[in-house]
Amino acid sequence: MDEDSRTEDARDAERDAVLRALVPVVDGVAATFGPVCEVVLHDYRRPENSVVAVAGEVTGRAVGGAMSEIGLRVLARGDDADDELNYVTRTAGGRTVKSSTMVLRDSAGTVFGALCVNVDVTEVGRVQTLLAALAGAAGPSADAPVTTFGDDIDSVVDTLLDAHLPRDRTWAGLERPRRLALFRALDERGVFAVRRAIEQVAARLGISRASAYSYLSQARTAAGPGHRPTSEGARP
Repeated sequence: MDEDSRTEDARDAERDAVLRALVPVVDGVAATFGPVCEVVLHDYRRPENSVVAVAGEVTGRAVGGAMSEIGLRVLARGDDADDELNYVTRTAGGRTVKSSTMVLRDSAGTVFGALCVNVDVTEVGRVQTLLAALAGAAGPSADAPVTTFGDDIDSVVDTLLDAHLPRDRTWAGLERPRRLALFRALDERGVFAVRRAIEQVAARLGISRASAYSYLSQARTAAGPGHRPTSEGARP
């Protein structure tokens, strides 16, 4: 075994130890905040099965499940990723969720996972709306973005693709700049870090795998030297 392999094995052992140490934290935080709280521990080395521990039930996550759109976005930023704290989203089922995503780094500063806290604040919003109505004031805005949470990475990729493909246009109807923009947007959101995502996107668009790789390569070239490609899409 060469030195690089030994170093990577040592880092993986360190990352595994951090994840094991955080499992009791997952249970403890969820128990502290009660049934409106869910805590999820992610291992970003396995995007399709990133959930290694979960306590509580807000988004319906389960151990072995895939990361969400938010996790893919963090993954796409690589080691430049920052914590995302106190953001609000809505689930497909209509729940309003206040969340924080705290990235995990090894001793070399490499991002390899995240600890996520999700709090269901749906009832809080309803109470605020009621109090605002009684006071004659405008209620809170309901414009939080809908986020796909699920254990199936394919559904997450499909949702991101649907969000970035114009509703009134097909792939055949897109001009080349908009095709490149579509691939660039998906890449920036970490879609191509997922195994087989390039095949999934190609199938949805009705193009060949080779064409999809070509558009991805062109999109990355157009994005310039500061672009950080995700690993899966880098392979032709």
